[in-house]
Amino acid sequence: MNEFKDARVLITGGCGFIGSMLARRLLQGGAKVTLVDSLIPLYGGNLANIADIRDQVWLNIADVRDPHAMAQLIRNQDYLFNLAGQTSHVDSMTDPFTDLEINATAQLSILEAVRKFNPSIRIVFASTRQLYGKPQYLPVDEKHPIVPVDINGIHKLAGEGYHMLYHKVYGIASTCLRLTNTYGPGMRVKDARQTFLGIWVKLLLNGQSIQVFGDGEQLRDFNYVDDAVDALVAAALRKEAIGEVMNLGSSEVTGLRRLAERLVAVHGAGTWELVPFPAERKAIDIGDYYGDWAKAKQLLGWAPRVGLDEGLRRTLAYYQVHGAAYWE
Repeated sequence: MNEFKDARVLITGGCGFIGSMLARRLLQGGAKVTLVDSLIPLYGGNLANIADIRDQVWLNIADVRDPHAMAQLIRNQDYLFNLAGQTSHVDSMTDPFTDLEINATAQLSILEAVRKFNPSIRIVFASTRQLYGKPQYLPVDEKHPIVPVDINGIHKLAGEGYHMLYHKVYGIASTCLRLTNTYGPGMRVKDARQTFLGIWVKLLLNGQSIQVFGDGEQLRDFNYVDDAVDALVAAALRKEAIGEVMNLGSSEVTGLRRLAERLVAVHGAGTWELVPFPAERKAIDIGDYYGDWAKAKQLLGWAPRVGLDEGLRRTLAYYQVHGAAYWE
């Protein structure tokens, strides 16, 4: 981490759970960190996520959709971790133009600011496995067809495409990581807008039954937030990663029914139940998904280190202490 000593780093979505964890890691390496977050209630930003580092970072409450603010913030930075985004798949279907503004238009605006004012900056963009759509084979590698099943996937693909195009045409050093289900302390838990696992944690700790949609046999892979941060850091430092798109993932794959059982077992109490898919979610459900992350292993030297049970244990322990800052 000495590579970040005195480096100037900008993190969009910096009050989100991934952005805040990344900020801590970079501060430990001696970086000068600026966080940008709109703190709009519908999204994942929460000041509780940075309570312990608030006096060590510069926080700019701004929206990535504001081109003037972003142009000023991007100047003189060495690294940009571009994590801000609208992540709710259901919201993208009911309010597609907001999703377009945040996940596509704002990304193009950011890259235009980079091209004009700081073309030497190093960028890591947080993309998503959602853009693959329903897998045609498993595990899903980067050569898998791109067939998004929702508006969010289409717009995240556009944001990713802009980053790769600006690398090819203008030489801007960008890397795109396709994140899978990332979880851990600081994730949004008041609803399922960020991840279904978040609302499961809230329900469990509040003595309510976890609701598993469908038959619960859907397969998923998960990354604990510390492992996602490892990948982001490695992507920023490895020259081999420039101009590349790669999956994150895990060799530990589990069905959702089994995940609910494991979460209850780790907590030591609680219940779960199968419930019918809500129509709006069933229409965009992708079925089974787990990714092939061999490319990230090869180019980044990355592999997840935190097992699922340990990650669930750490997550539950965090919300048992800090839950009040996240329920409402």
